[in-house]
Amino acid sequence: MLDLSRERRRMVDVHLSRRGIHDREILQAMREVPREAFVDPGFEEFAYEDGPLPIAEGQTISQPYIVAFMLEMAGIGPGDQVLEVGTGSGYAAAVMSRIVDHVYTIERHAGLAETARRRFEKLGYRNIEVRTGDGTKGWPEAAPFDAIIVAASGPGAPLALQQQLDVGGRLIIPVGEDPEEQRLLKVTRTGASTYSEEDFGAVRFVPLIGEEGWREDNRIRTGRAPSHLPTRSLPQMIAAAAEPLPDFDDPAFAGAFDRFADRRLVLLGEASHGTSEFYRARAAITRRLIEKHGFTIVAVEADWPDAAAIDRYVRHRRHSPTAVRPFQRFPTWMWRNIEVAAFVDWLRNHNRRIRTSKRQAGFYGLDIYNMSGSIAAVLDYLDRVDPEAAAIARQRYGCLTPWQKEPSTYGRAALTSGYRECEEAVLKQCQDMLARQIEHAGEDGAELFDAAQNARLIASAERYYRIMYYGGSQSWNLRDTHMFETLQHILEARGPSARAVVWAHNSHIGDARYTDMGISRDEVNIGQLCRQRFGDEVALIGFGTHTGTVAAARDWDSDMEVMSVQPSREDSYERLCHDAGVARFLLDPGSDPVLRDRLIERRLERFIGVIYRPETELHSHYADASLARQFDAFVWFDETTAVTPLGPEHAAGGVPETYPFGV
Repeated sequence: MLDLSRERRRMVDVHLSRRGIHDREILQAMREVPREAFVDPGFEEFAYEDGPLPIAEGQTISQPYIVAFMLEMAGIGPGDQVLEVGTGSGYAAAVMSRIVDHVYTIERHAGLAETARRRFEKLGYRNIEVRTGDGTKGWPEAAPFDAIIVAASGPGAPLALQQQLDVGGRLIIPVGEDPEEQRLLKVTRTGASTYSEEDFGAVRFVPLIGEEGWREDNRIRTGRAPSHLPTRSLPQMIAAAAEPLPDFDDPAFAGAFDRFADRRLVLLGEASHGTSEFYRARAAITRRLIEKHGFTIVAVEADWPDAAAIDRYVRHRRHSPTAVRPFQRFPTWMWRNIEVAAFVDWLRNHNRRIRTSKRQAGFYGLDIYNMSGSIAAVLDYLDRVDPEAAAIARQRYGCLTPWQKEPSTYGRAALTSGYRECEEAVLKQCQDMLARQIEHAGEDGAELFDAAQNARLIASAERYYRIMYYGGSQSWNLRDTHMFETLQHILEARGPSARAVVWAHNSHIGDARYTDMGISRDEVNIGQLCRQRFGDEVALIGFGTHTGTVAAARDWDSDMEVMSVQPSREDSYERLCHDAGVARFLLDPGSDPVLRDRLIERRLERFIGVIYRPETELHSHYADASLARQFDAFVWFDETTAVTPLGPEHAAGGVPETYPFGV
């Protein structure tokens, strides 16, 4: 059962303190106030995630960080009298009530106001008064206020609210001439009729409806928008910078990415694992980087043994008689689809024209899951070159045998049984394989490298499945660190001038330091590790979509479905790209410094993996990110389609038995 008290403490320590909230009274108040009491029934388990949650009347309870940030901007403290405009769930008022003398809060929806009042009474918060009315008019009879916090966005700072500030009082309000684009302002009353302003960057709030705010249809009711606000909306800025992309078969499509051809590593993402356009785009870009710019490595988010079967096929190497057809485990459609098959055929034909193996392009897996396939590959190699060593390896891997089909159960057993000997055995086998690689350097290079990498994978997988039951970021970090180290081993094996294209999900290739992954969960990923190791020799390119269809499952190991992708949320980067009105484009934020500054601002970004749950999409598939820091470029397809899985109807007649996707 979820320990909400522990989650509340974690929210404060991770989502607030680590992101720069330092006011001790605010942090203590947010440790004390139970946010689960202010969310709608059924959302309690999400109460301490750092994101907004829906409440009645189409409103939201703001994310914890933005509540803390606005209160810290307002400089509230003991003895203060504070006005809140937009009671909503009542959470922010409850937090303030633990710090200040008295909170006055106004809500235009009577139902929300009454629900908040009942919550305050139940919790025993007696220093809060609630009123139903037009918040843009303030609460004149209770003025002056030391601080006014407005939890909705208006076209400007209402004059009535400014006049109800005490001298030295602070008004915190999101404003913007476009209700979809807002800046967070701090207005300080410096004298009887003088005020100063500070701009604290982009935010996203529901509109402030009222006499000095917006009409219900979001037109300005009175006055003009402040002249200092930007004249172009962010979607308009994106549209101006977007470079429209032609069809995939047009050489100009891949040619648009020549600007990254001087990098040693080009990492190509995807916003979901089951979208045709992402695979076709990556294939077109990769073909050009191989043909025109000398790249020789295609490294993908797939298991090493499965990708090795593809590599043998595309580089015309000997087929392993004991190898099973690749990509038979869930999710089979992620790599067994017609989009990947077409690229594999191209790669095989390309390599046929290359005389030296060092100049051929190889296909490599970076991931950690297929432990049984790796064990089989190590034993197959040793059976051929050293049967005595093969017997030793079988003995060492024996303790893993019961877990090969379902290695995730190994971690559960390892927590309660004496499995240290198993860990030591797989590490010893890995060391022996690496020693053999050094001893036989230059002999039988590709086969020995394959076996040694499989031994590394087994050692990493043993640890991965053992620690995954501890929870936290350890298992994710082990997996992505393994992928990064595998990429390094491939680069070293292919020589000092080797260059690689990486295919992986946006969550792996976008720099984790600028997403919730790194900020809130201490997670690293391959994109971050590549930047830290290779610096400017790396290009991280993300992909996104607004709507369409996707191949995905509703649960792990369940059947694939072609599912409809919900239109992107209004407060997401995806909606900004959709609103730009360009069907497909390449966005290079570095080409426009002003735009890049706007795209540094944190917003929601959508991540769909092999699992897609539209009914809980906000909590299951969105996370905060800073797009311009996360990626070096972003590729957009407004509407996308699901990949086509390979089945019997796609079997090609007359292909050799070694054809990797034979069905």
